[in-house]
Amino acid sequence: MRKEQKAEVIELLKGKFSQYSNFYVTNTESLTVAQVNHLRRVCFSKNVEMKVAKNTLIKKALESLDNEKYAGIYESLHGVTALMFSDSPKEPAVIISDFRKANAKLEKPVLKAAFVADEIFIGDNQLTNLKNIKTKNELIGEVIGLLQSPAKRVIAALLEKGKNEGGEVVAAEAPAAE
Repeated sequence: MRKEQKAEVIELLKGKFSQYSNFYVTNTESLTVAQVNHLRRVCFSKNVEMKVAKNTLIKKALESLDNEKYAGIYESLHGVTALMFSDSPKEPAVIISDFRKANAKLEKPVLKAAFVADEIFIGDNQLTNLKNIKTKNELIGEVIGLLQSPAKRVIAALLEKGKNEGGEVVAAEAPAAE
């Protein structure tokens, strides 16, 4: 690869790292071409961008953006590296996990590291934690549900009390009218 090509790749990676607040560093070594192509199609269908790049170029791109912020990622840059970029913090983890389940004999792709909302997760053992992260929309839904719950109980109690009082008043008024 010529120097100009390396500079282009670094600029492309810098753009991706700046565009997405979440990215996963995975090892796809020993996957066949067909398996990698299938993984790419799954990623595409779930709005996750998958890029393969040389570790030194990935490191240079991260260093040029913010060396301290990404320092924990550098030790994971070895072997074959595929990057997964996503707006969703958990979608790449779900894709990796589902891909392994569908291909029971495979232990790949392996999660080397993940950068999610300014937090660094190192190692494949973090995959379960990353799958369980709540997305922004899920959190908003839970908060709205929690806020509605007490209001619903108060309204239900008032309606029930109104029915009871309304029934008594009607019963008391009916004989007086005659």
